[in-house]
Amino acid sequence: MPIHIVVANRLIKIFGALIKTLSYPFHAVLPHYRFTIPAYSPAKCKSKKQQKIPKVIWQTNFTNKAAFPVYINYLFNRLMSLSYEYRYVSTEARLEYLEANASPEIVTAYKQLTNGAAQADLWRMFVLWKEGGVYMDIDAHLVWPLAWLIKPEDNELFLVNKQHYTNYLIAAAPNHPILKKTIDIIVDNIQNRRVDQGVYYLTGPVTFNTAIGSQKPNSRFYRVTCIQGSFTNEHFQYIDRPRSKWTHVDNKDLLK
Repeated sequence: MPIHIVVANRLIKIFGALIKTLSYPFHAVLPHYRFTIPAYSPAKCKSKKQQKIPKVIWQTNFTNKAAFPVYINYLFNRLMSLSYEYRYVSTEARLEYLEANASPEIVTAYKQLTNGAAQADLWRMFVLWKEGGVYMDIDAHLVWPLAWLIKPEDNELFLVNKQHYTNYLIAAAPNHPILKKTIDIIVDNIQNRRVDQGVYYLTGPVTFNTAIGSQKPNSRFYRVTCIQGSFTNEHFQYIDRPRSKWTHVDNKDLLK
């Protein structure tokens, strides 16, 4: 792994740990104070360099009223993506977008999902297939500037860990066939109510890896690209909805 990016990774983790530590007394003193993540933030630096993957970052969460460390996580990502515009899509806006752009089959499948993370899994694949760009989970952060990670000729940039491809960061050009196949797998899983193994298999990374199969897409190791949890944790991400993370959901309740 490139030593300079590994060093950046370590320094960011130290900074993130400091932010996380300070967040406990901050929210103890101001328990109801929240920061607003904007629905749209334009690119801060204009670039004339053309590329296949649109310069748009997509994120979603159950609310844009964020605890202090989640907001710092957002600001840090904006610093690392100055030539990209940013779009936050709310729970309500996700459904509105799908109803306006997706097939009735996809919309019906989406409406069957009761869990926000599972809904976000399907929405992220569709919006990237339709619009292209970069999706990141709300607790994920870049460890190197995005403009230096994505090359003009790239059709995709997927994230891989020691075992498989992850879906907390996905970058792709519009109409990417792997994303379309993932959507089809998710919809089929929902239609056949394959909930026994939870969100991870129903709509999550397993569907993405199944769609990739034996293909070798353009990818990077997560430690030199994007990681999770340095700035925030489950407590702060779900500060207004304790124990609502997908890991706490009973599998039988995943579908209506």
